[in-house]
Amino acid sequence: MQTVLFHSTIYGPIHSRRLGMSLGINLMPNDGKICSFDCLYCEAGFNAQGAGKDGVPTRDTVKKQLRRKLEEMKNEGQTLDVITFSGNGEPTLHPEFKKIVDDVLRLRTEFFPNAKVSVLSNSTMAGKASVAEALLKVDNNILKLDSAIPRTFITLNRPVSSNCIPEGVIADLKIFSGQCVVQTIMIRGEYEGKRFDNTTDEELDALLRAYLEINPKEVMLYSIDRKTPVDNLEKVSKEEMEKIAQRFRDAGLTVKVNA
Repeated sequence: MQTVLFHSTIYGPIHSRRLGMSLGINLMPNDGKICSFDCLYCEAGFNAQGAGKDGVPTRDTVKKQLRRKLEEMKNEGQTLDVITFSGNGEPTLHPEFKKIVDDVLRLRTEFFPNAKVSVLSNSTMAGKASVAEALLKVDNNILKLDSAIPRTFITLNRPVSSNCIPEGVIADLKIFSGQCVVQTIMIRGEYEGKRFDNTTDEELDALLRAYLEINPKEVMLYSIDRKTPVDNLEKVSKEEMEKIAQRFRDAGLTVKVNA
């Protein structure tokens, strides 16, 4: 079974096709996965692998380890484009997420003031006041919406809570008043006898309506790039994604394709 990718709280820096030279922060366990989604394409594997034994890192651990790494990179003359919250699950589930964001922003300013701070989130906690407040502070508030149609949303993202539906996610993203990037994976495939394809006209029309409601500063389209826990998923080509992007651009949206 495919398992977690990250075995430390601070990892990298690595080159991200979306963000540049990125130093990662994993707020979930180093030996397990905790997430409010269980996406078919998640490079960290399925939630069934368990949460592990290490638990989530404390705020103090994150702060100390990040300071040590940034100091080391600064002394070695390395460059840094972005510090990115991502890892073995949903970072905004951490009980001290807001305070950790404040710590990271301070350390960024101290060591690499030109670097951006990004959060890659699945949007499930975006309606929580403390999480929303923290997300509004970072440079790149990147929030997921893979489908605006319930059947595809449930099949593809497999939310842990039965109350999580695309209408609720869209309503939560609207509160950011354009201060967010909406990230959507373009994908098709089959799992347990269920076909899904969020590149159909029906799906794209629904996504477009959602994007226009949310009014993000940018829409980010991408496709699978690494190993996934499900084999029969299809990578959508850059050429096809560019055609989809143009469809959204024609409606007045700013769209970036990462392939």
